Amino acid sequence: MPGERKVALITGANRGIGLETARQLGQQNVIVIVAARTFDAAQQAAQTLTSENIEAYPVALDVNKEEDRKAAAKFVADKFGHLDILVNNAGVGGEGGILHPHTIATTDAEFENVFRTNVLSVISVTRELLPLLKKSAAGRVVNVSSILGSLTLQAMPNSPIAPMKAFAYNASKTALNQFTVHLAAELKDTKIKVNSAHPGWVKTDLGTLHAQLEIADGAKTSVELALTGEDGPNGKFIHDGKELPW
Repeated sequence: MPGERKVALITGANRGIGLETARQLGQQNVIVIVAARTFDAAQQAAQTLTSENIEAYPVALDVNKEEDRKAAAKFVADKFGHLDILVNNAGVGGEGGILHPHTIATTDAEFENVFRTNVLSVISVTRELLPLLKKSAAGRVVNVSSILGSLTLQAMPNSPIAPMKAFAYNASKTALNQFTVHLAAELKDTKIKVNSAHPGWVKTDLGTLHAQLEIADGAKTSVELALTGEDGPNGKFIHDGKELPW
């Protein structure tokens, strides 16, 4: 409906870039659903946003649990009847963090853990919420990726990210970008746009305090893609308004 407020669900929204994404969307008059692994964490974040005059609702969503994914979809369906924006923000790093290069030393357990959260859960959450996104006049899916998943830049010896070879994490973001491309192609005849967002190197638990950007800067690209218009990008890898190489 023209003039109807948009509804957004952000995973991993209890802290860091996820919380800031919810905040910036709320400041644009979007109703935000704050999804976190536990209800207490989601509720605390939602209360913080509510105190800032943002309409926010908490939901427990451990992205790796099917029952949580179904319950979150039911909450959205019962409360709003549709979903306009899905920001797949929840993610994990590998053992030793993203600044610890290791390839052969990557264990099966590490690879499975990282891929389960960073790739498989994103697919599952999106699959569960897609029927609600299809009810939107202009659905948007934002997959929070990383420039570390760029094969083009990883293969360039002089690239700034070339030394950062945390295999499991990097490969998970490459796979996530493939999901973006494939889903965008599958939905090309709908009003839904799907994009990958690189937040930049941000001062979070994952990015560490060595990072260059503040959390507010890290949310910027996700918010822009969430609110992009009919002529906006689709099936692209974006940072700060610019397209990145795959």
